[in-house]
Amino acid sequence: MTQDEAKRMAARRALEFVEDGMVLGLGSGTTSAIFIQELGERVKQGLKVRGIATSAASHELAKSLSISLTTFEEVSELDLAIDGADEVGPGLALIKGGGGALLREKIVESVARRFIVVADSSKLVATLGRFPLPVEVVQMALPIVTRKLEALNLNPKLRHHPDGSLYVTDEGNVLLDCVCGAIPDPAKTAADIRAIVGVVEHGLFLKMASLALIAGEDGVREVLP
Repeated sequence: MTQDEAKRMAARRALEFVEDGMVLGLGSGTTSAIFIQELGERVKQGLKVRGIATSAASHELAKSLSISLTTFEEVSELDLAIDGADEVGPGLALIKGGGGALLREKIVESVARRFIVVADSSKLVATLGRFPLPVEVVQMALPIVTRKLEALNLNPKLRHHPDGSLYVTDEGNVLLDCVCGAIPDPAKTAADIRAIVGVVEHGLFLKMASLALIAGEDGVREVLP
């Protein structure tokens, strides 16, 4: 089974949790894009849902598939959010933000009654930290935040596009990817990062996911916190 096949399997399983009339959080990244594509097929068959996307790319994809979109001016709570993760650790602690949409993802998923993670088995880890931890930063504060993250031994690296240009998020901020290795105490690391003025958000999603759908050679298994 290829990684893409596993992602599609997890995305299709997530569709089983979608009910007519729901307001959905639509995640970002490759697995979420597959879910949105599969959701679009269901919408063509008559499923009625509304969505709020976690990135401009996901918004445009959903729009192109005729999935109805809404805003937080119209709704204050979501029935369900579906999104991928870069790492899934014990207790469903997550690292997210490899695709650069961590701020909008955290906003959307914080107001969902249920947040389900979809991922292939390669994302499941015993300890978070193999994947660099993204930190979103106000551009003016970049030098300050960089020094303070270095003092925490988090080894921040400014993110650029492959062509060398600066990576700027949908909200106009920049990203520092912390190549820090194992994160034995995610809650402490999250608190330390959030205490730095100029940090907008970080990619540790703790005590937010209620279920992970992990796809592998043996099918899709459900992982609870």
